[in-house]
Amino acid sequence: MKRSSVSTDRLHLWLMLALTFSTGVIDAVGFLGLDRVFTGNMTGNVVLLGMGFAGAADLPILRPALALVFFMIGAALAGRVLRRAPEGWTGRTSATLLVVALGTAGLAVLTVLVDVTAEEMLGSITTSGLALVMGAQAATAKRLKVAEITTVVVTSTITGLASDSWLAGGKSPFWARRAAAIVLILAGAFAGAASLNLGLWVGIALSALLASLVTIIGHTRHRKEKKALHASAADPVSAT
Repeated sequence: MKRSSVSTDRLHLWLMLALTFSTGVIDAVGFLGLDRVFTGNMTGNVVLLGMGFAGAADLPILRPALALVFFMIGAALAGRVLRRAPEGWTGRTSATLLVVALGTAGLAVLTVLVDVTAEEMLGSITTSGLALVMGAQAATAKRLKVAEITTVVVTSTITGLASDSWLAGGKSPFWARRAAAIVLILAGAFAGAASLNLGLWVGIALSALLASLVTIIGHTRHRKEKKALHASAADPVSAT
């Protein structure tokens, strides 16, 4: 049986890092283009809500609150779909990420056809929809269990990078992927901010494209491994 030059675990790491970049794009678009709302990083929304409830001037409350609720709904729905699936990439993993890709693409189309910044309700629908798909993405990444990569937040990643570093007397495990996640979410935020010069839809469409590519690549590897496993089971002699 011919084996791929890239291991499945490493491929999954690369795919989740791509989604981390995508999160940076989406959060930049939401915060800068849609009234200071984080649709991937819920820690930011909780902080915004706390300051908003305290009466801080010009801080939004409705959209961050809706984003938080819809993120949790998306995570709960994906969690239910994936709960009985075996570990690793499965057909259900592909299905949930396909929904993420299609949902994000649909929101990109919405922002092309309609000026969602012109009306409060349209803007809230957009940020809530983005939060919904990002919640599903986060739950899927969590289920895939790629060490140190959540795709939506890097606070724990930064903490681990510093606390396990040689400076702290540690051996710096996972330092490369931790550093990559931090750099990629930063690069994604840069790309998302820059994309606003072309239009609100551009960053959202980029995230939809990335989610689509991740889904296709991950599902293709899953199908290939499943076929190889069935072939091995049918002909154990040739497998050895």
